[in-house]
Amino acid sequence: MAYQILVDECTVCGACEFECPNGAISMKGDSYVIDAAACNECEGVSDVPQCETACPVPGVIVPA
Repeated sequence: MAYQILVDECTVCGACEFECPNGAISMKGDSYVIDAAACNECEGVSDVPQCETACPVPGVIVPA
């Protein structure tokens, strides 16, 4: 299962993009999106998704 960014709540700070070990997060239009095909929830890298940990706004990055 991949994660998703709640676009309406995202502050577009970019913190998540730089923390993603899979390069699954990118800018699309005026917001960040997570490529579900590339997101593996940081399996094998960390116990928790790094994007969720890096995001300064709680609840913006959630399981899809």
